[in-house]
Amino acid sequence: MSTALSLRPRGGDTEKLTINLGVVDLGRIDLLVDEGFYSNRTDLIRTAVRNQLSVHEQAVNESVSRRSLVLGLRHVDRDELERLKAAGETLDLRVVGLARIDASVSAALARATIRSVKVLGALQASPAVRKALADRIA
Repeated sequence: MSTALSLRPRGGDTEKLTINLGVVDLGRIDLLVDEGFYSNRTDLIRTAVRNQLSVHEQAVNESVSRRSLVLGLRHVDRDELERLKAAGETLDLRVVGLARIDASVSAALARATIRSVKVLGALQASPAVRKALADRIA
C-alpha cells in the first residue's frame, strides 16, 4: 500500500516523500494513532525518522566533514556568484539539506561560476538554471 507523507526538516521547507508499507505495518501504525500515541500517521513516521537520524548522528556528522558538505540550508545568490566570477573562481555546491540558487541568478552566470552540484536533499533553482547545470548535477 502506498502512503504519501510530508517529512519536514527542522527550520526548512518541506518535501513530500512517498513510501510503500505493508498492510500489517500500516494497520499497526493506525492502531498506535487510534490509541493516542501519535496524532496521525505522519507524526509516527516523522518521529521514527528523527529517532533513526539521531541514532546515526555521529556517522552523518563525520561523513559531512569528510566529504566537505554543508549541512542545512545553502543559499547562493547573484552577488556571491558575481564575486566568484570577478575573482576567476568557481563554486562546488555540496549540500546535505536544501541548496537554493536564487531567482536572480541567470543561467549564464550559473554556468560560468558553478563547477559542480551535489545535493543530498533538495535543490531549488529556476528551470533555466537547472538546464544550464544539468551536466554538472550529480
